[in-house]
Amino acid sequence: MFVVYGDGVSTQDSFRTSHSSHVGVRIERSGDVLIFTLDNPEQGNQINAAMFEAMLSELKSEAAQPRARVLRIRARGKVFCTGRERAGHDIESLRRESARLIEAKRALRTSPMVSIAEVQGDAFGFGFGMAIVCDFVLVAENASLGFPEMSFGLAPTAVMAYLGEYALPRFAFNLVLFGDPISPQLAMQQGLISQICPADRLSREADVLTERILRLDPYAVRRCKEFFLTAQQNSFDQNCRLAAETLAIDSAARLPRER
Repeated sequence: MFVVYGDGVSTQDSFRTSHSSHVGVRIERSGDVLIFTLDNPEQGNQINAAMFEAMLSELKSEAAQPRARVLRIRARGKVFCTGRERAGHDIESLRRESARLIEAKRALRTSPMVSIAEVQGDAFGFGFGMAIVCDFVLVAENASLGFPEMSFGLAPTAVMAYLGEYALPRFAFNLVLFGDPISPQLAMQQGLISQICPADRLSREADVLTERILRLDPYAVRRCKEFFLTAQQNSFDQNCRLAAETLAIDSAARLPRER
């Protein structure tokens, strides 16, 4: 069961541990749930270097030794995330900055946890891209979404690396070329988000989704996500061979339990 504490964080009442970070993101654990709360509202919840490092550290820890089963990403304030900080001042620092943001998205997408983005407000640039690579994207009905990088003279290559896997190419190109904000309804039609919610229902809908995931077999959930991601990169023939082997291995693992 999930309960809501005074700070608006929904967590399991059976177990709760947390630590607050002063770098702009709060990282909390509650049983099988890991929660990232973007807490930099004065800067539009833009992701800075310290926030990147804090979240990456947790994602790497979970990849090496999985403990949590669900990751929830949310934000404090009126907006979800309006992008990332650009602090690089020469080619080497810009390379490090670019590599860090790509690494963060890769770690989030390939995490063994099932990820849920709770987009309670506007999401632009890196913020929208981060939400898209989550397994489930819940968006408040009044939010605005988009990639405005071209208005600053910068092609959004980081998001173009994967955007075509979620949206049809003709729509995706229009979205990144012109950078016009889009509504959640249009994003839903194009497969970029999972669900549109009234703002005051968003957290509860995420609670319900979390509970559904936690009722599933943990091993099967991790295998399901792993295979799903792998299948997107392989040919049909490769997937058929891999599916047969994976099904045999997983079925064999269940035999002792079924007896």
